[in-house]
Amino acid sequence: MNTPTYENVHNKFKLNGFHLDKDDLCRVAYSFIKEGEEFEKPVGDFLLDWFDGKDYIEMFTSGSTGEPKTVVVKKQAMVNSAIATGNFFDLQPGNTALQCLPVKYVAGKMMLVRAMILGLDLEFVAPSSHPMRNNEINFDFVAMVPLQAQNSIQELKNVKKLIIGGAAVNKNLEKQLLKLPTEVYETYGMTETITHIAARKLGEKAFTVLPDVTVSYDDRNCLVIHAPRISEEVITTNDIVELVNENQFIFLGRIDNVINSGGIKLIPEQLERKLATKITQRFFISSQPDEELGQKLLLVVEGEKQDFSQDLFADLDKYEKPKAILFIPKFKETPTGKILRNETLAS
Repeated sequence: MNTPTYENVHNKFKLNGFHLDKDDLCRVAYSFIKEGEEFEKPVGDFLLDWFDGKDYIEMFTSGSTGEPKTVVVKKQAMVNSAIATGNFFDLQPGNTALQCLPVKYVAGKMMLVRAMILGLDLEFVAPSSHPMRNNEINFDFVAMVPLQAQNSIQELKNVKKLIIGGAAVNKNLEKQLLKLPTEVYETYGMTETITHIAARKLGEKAFTVLPDVTVSYDDRNCLVIHAPRISEEVITTNDIVELVNENQFIFLGRIDNVINSGGIKLIPEQLERKLATKITQRFFISSQPDEELGQKLLLVVEGEKQDFSQDLFADLDKYEKPKAILFIPKFKETPTGKILRNETLAS
């Protein structure tokens, strides 16, 4: 079977109930740009870029792991990513899907590409924090960020498969989602990998890679991604992992966040998982310089100052217990809801 190319639009593809081919999509794109709503204009821009005859597209990173930057991505790599997603999640032509992510970023662009390449029936709504409000449609496949999933708990029973990306799924949200009949996955990826290269079914610990992807790690125990159909170069990340095998890994935390306190290396994300069920507000573990310890452990909590009981830290070892609690009224975050730790602390 021949692999589709970026010039193909699947004959089963629908947008908001209408069968559209390449020429139709270009006409739709022009009308979105000229008279569309604010959220439709980036869709128009993307569709025109997609069909402009070039073999690449430029897109922005969200800036959660550094300065936002422009990356050049091959369109065929995006097609290959869409096919891998289709195979991994067993998506079939004619399946219904919801597009509720901003098309300015890679995750929103890829939902459109998946629909055009795999022949999905795509319902397209304005990106909002309550994307399924007043929705009566049953969907086979939906992608959301954690905040959207949190606000759609009641409606998610109408979704067969949900993928959540852009930021980590916290323990409280995971507990609520596991009660639903929906199959829910947390995805792992970045702009450079054209959205996800792996997914973790909620309730399981390890991420499993998509077809044609293998993983290893470097001497820092950071994940190295081999995805030749998506990136010609091997991608080395700053994510510390425990490797289960070349197809599965457990995410531990980011190497940039590691804290050295009194000679002991601590991974904030691991401590956060231990505290996740005890603190209802958003929070993260950080540090500040300390003469004696080098770095002093901090618990940073979003919201007004309050008293926590001592058993909050009962599950932490002696050296894992924060030395101080800092309250910040509102965390700084990326458009996908990922907390910007350094910027929040600097504020």
